[in-house]
Amino acid sequence: MQDPDDLSEEPKSSAPSASSRLQLLIVVALGVALIGYLLRHIGLHAVLAAAGSIGLGGFGLLCVMAFVVFALVGSAWYVLLPPTTHASLPVIIWARMVRDAVSESLPLSPVGGMILGVRAAGLFGMATRLTVASLIVDVTAELIAQVLYVGVGLSLLLTRGTHGAAAVSLERGILIGIGVLSLCGIGMLALQRRGIGWLSGKLAARVFPASGAHMSGVAADLREIHRSPLRLLLSTGLHFCAWVAAALSTWVAFRLIGERVDISAVIALESLVYAARSLAFFVPNALGVQEAAYTVLAPLFGIGKEFALAVSLLRRARDIAVGIPILLVYQLLEGRRALARRVQT
Repeated sequence: MQDPDDLSEEPKSSAPSASSRLQLLIVVALGVALIGYLLRHIGLHAVLAAAGSIGLGGFGLLCVMAFVVFALVGSAWYVLLPPTTHASLPVIIWARMVRDAVSESLPLSPVGGMILGVRAAGLFGMATRLTVASLIVDVTAELIAQVLYVGVGLSLLLTRGTHGAAAVSLERGILIGIGVLSLCGIGMLALQRRGIGWLSGKLAARVFPASGAHMSGVAADLREIHRSPLRLLLSTGLHFCAWVAAALSTWVAFRLIGERVDISAVIALESLVYAARSLAFFVPNALGVQEAAYTVLAPLFGIGKEFALAVSLLRRARDIAVGIPILLVYQLLEGRRALARRVQT
């Protein structure tokens, strides 16, 4: 008998259409072309020389630091779960690792990562409806933390006294972005508190079509999570710490390639780059968007464009080096589960 909370079987209707695949390929191709243009414009040799100077030891350090961020964002998700669920912190961290590995290593949207993150938790007995409910709130907490983080980045930019028409336009754009993200966060919170029936019955069923018939229980879990505002506050705080930890990893990367820059400048740079990535959510992995943001924003903080582009590419390489093994382990677990079912039948 199939577990009602199982997401392992998806209906054929959930498969992307040919036109969707074509649009995805076009967007990915444009992103790759933009990266190629930036490499040619800035100088391929200079960028590769900067990236290569980090060495295997330095690259390994960046990979280790990625797991620190995983632990923080996984904990931010975990604290949302009511104590009565007896959820396992390692399982939630593992689910978040799969979720991010899909989003950062494969040309898929963040929604694809969320779906496989829920399935990864289900492999260890987590009920789908609870995982989905907590994930919805977790995404909201992460968005709120990002608004705060971008606000800090803007404040740091302003304190540097950067002037000029480009800087003024950038500051206005950032303020608009903060406003948009804030409205999204407020809307998501209001929807979770006042529109739980629609959220669980319509939106969740669309995102997780294989379990649409079981989404009515999500509403009850959402109410239970929101009974304790402290959980949301703690999750937001942990997400903010994760943003700072990610910036610290980038600062280490800059130091390893020989670019001397203070941590406050890197926090400001990273917050603005991630704001650009968020606004370009429709671009898989923010291909090209991330690199363009780095090269445009880095000079405002006294960072050479070749170093900024090198760090962006190093982040891509780190995400793949960390993400692919995670996905291979996930596939192995899925295969073992499928084999066990076949033996039982």
